[in-house]
Amino acid sequence: MSTDTFSTYETAWCPGCGNFAILDCLKKALEQLGKKPSEVLLAAGIGQAAKTPQYLSANAFCGLHGRSLPAAVAAKIANESLTVIVNTGDGDSYGEGGNHFLHNIRRNVDITHFVHDNQIYGLTKGQASPTSIEGLVTGVQTDGNINEPLNPMLVAIACGAGFVARGFTGRKEQLISLMKQAIEYKGYALVDILQPCISFNKTNTFGWYNERVYELEESYNPQDKIAAMTRAMEFDEKIPLGVLYREEKCTYHQKNTVLKTGTPLLDQTTDPAVMNRLIASYI
Repeated sequence: MSTDTFSTYETAWCPGCGNFAILDCLKKALEQLGKKPSEVLLAAGIGQAAKTPQYLSANAFCGLHGRSLPAAVAAKIANESLTVIVNTGDGDSYGEGGNHFLHNIRRNVDITHFVHDNQIYGLTKGQASPTSIEGLVTGVQTDGNINEPLNPMLVAIACGAGFVARGFTGRKEQLISLMKQAIEYKGYALVDILQPCISFNKTNTFGWYNERVYELEESYNPQDKIAAMTRAMEFDEKIPLGVLYREEKCTYHQKNTVLKTGTPLLDQTTDPAVMNRLIASYI
């Protein structure tokens, strides 16, 4: 096997899971961008979506539930040359990792965040997730989910994210394009990817999504924040796909005094004497 090509490996996903399409689209997006496995870091937390780094040949980090963003950000801060991509689920990103989701939008480190959104916890046996629709009956919420669903698109735009998009595993060519745009975007880029969980979510099926999704029209202006927030609030009967919002912003590296020199943090030298003096001051 050539070290310059991406390979996929046998998975533990259920047949029919939307993660297969996401893995295939990610592989094609990276290859079409001319990336090499050695240039890419795939970060993840815990969950079915978070298994993605284990199934694609690239550098990988799988950490704690909801804690993929801090690791991804740290890696990018240390080595700016890496293409850092986070693959997590809706529970992992918006539930356990909700605080990191909000504040890494503010930091605007140049990473790409792909959320495999099946509106359910697919690894821990199908309880309602932050994006589960109200009334969804699960093995835990036997009388139906009583909580209103989180709208991650609206939250991201309102919090100042510069790139916010939504894809669907049933529109693979568009999803590949969205992935490529997100990876090339300079700053934090979010792509929420609708996908079916055939084992635990019997409501939001492939057919359910397919009947509702539509691609944003060519005349749509992704730089109009109010229009983007309006589209982000569409979900029940119509669900827009594409880049909802895009704004060019200064990245964390461009604003940070130490990092904006252009020398990666891992290549910057330190003075042991200074460190020892600081440590000694606490003894």
